[in-house]
Amino acid sequence: RAVDDDQIEYYVHFERFNRRMDEWVSRDRVNEKSRVEKEHDGNHLAADNGDVPDRGTLTRNQKRKHDEINHVQKSIAEMDPTTAALEKEHEAITKIKYVDKVQFGKFEIDTWYFAPFPEEYGRMPKLWICEYCLKYMRLEKTYRFHVPQCPHRQPPGREIYRKGSISVYEVDGKVHKIYCQNLCLVAKLFLDHKTLYFDVEPFLFYVLCEVEREGAHMVGYFSKEKESADNYNLACIMTLPPYQRKGYGKFMIAFSYELSKIEKVVGSPEKPLSDLGKLSYRSYWTWVLLDILRQKHQEKHGNWSIKMLSDMTSILECDIIDTLQAINMVKYWKGAHVVCIPPKAVEDHLRGANYRPPYLMVDASALRWEPYARAPKAKKH
Repeated sequence: RAVDDDQIEYYVHFERFNRRMDEWVSRDRVNEKSRVEKEHDGNHLAADNGDVPDRGTLTRNQKRKHDEINHVQKSIAEMDPTTAALEKEHEAITKIKYVDKVQFGKFEIDTWYFAPFPEEYGRMPKLWICEYCLKYMRLEKTYRFHVPQCPHRQPPGREIYRKGSISVYEVDGKVHKIYCQNLCLVAKLFLDHKTLYFDVEPFLFYVLCEVEREGAHMVGYFSKEKESADNYNLACIMTLPPYQRKGYGKFMIAFSYELSKIEKVVGSPEKPLSDLGKLSYRSYWTWVLLDILRQKHQEKHGNWSIKMLSDMTSILECDIIDTLQAINMVKYWKGAHVVCIPPKAVEDHLRGANYRPPYLMVDASALRWEPYARAPKAKKH
């Protein structure tokens, strides 16, 4: 693409790497005369590193754990035919990431994926986005003029949680349609397989903010359907890159379950989860379950069932079973799953580096929220 009258950039994709690594590079970084020999051995990267096992030599369970830990996505050849066709179509549509950077508040952020901004915006190398109203702009001078004039200093909707500098706003997609559509476009820059951009009316959005004197700075958000036939308590979740690895993702996951507890329902996120989403949920479920099991062992509580754990946590029973199976704490015996939890095993897991408590905890007493009023079901005649 032509950036200026005399400057050309090339789009580079690195084979066998996630597309978030794609980038635009200047002409001086490209040797147009040389040819690169294509490497056909799919395992050569792993073979160069003695610490990384060859995926071809792993058992099915070992391969699954290896892929989860290393964020390895399934190849098209490993997918079922329907999923493979959809994946090919998705790759064709989102092949090139035109918007390379966004200015969001005080942060200039490298984007990860393609997002379907309108044509005149979607081909710009950089967009400027107001962190309060989420209006996106092509020019810095427009952005500099807009920010002091913007009447908003927080998300629309109502604040339902405040603890210290952490705040959560509930935004109705039907009431604040433009804001929620813009929020989805921003999220798509950092989520590969997000498909909801414009049909936001059936959803509620929960926007997490850090509150300072000048306003509420958006950290991330999650959304959920107003009415979910499958009791999904989370449809999409995204933490902006400058705020990642600070505990905000698990905070939002925990927050979604606090809402489920108020609703008196058992909830689960929409499937399939992204690679990072799967890791976050597995870590959160593991810590919650181990913490409860430790407390109950201290209370000499001897009888356990999957349903009891589900009722206490609002976590779906199949999610509990998958989590306990991953840490070898559930067995299948006489047609039912039985929880097998030696007290020492619980303590050993909790002392491990992978099972540290979340950095941020949800204080249920600071939550001011009532469930969405669902439409009454039509009576059968």
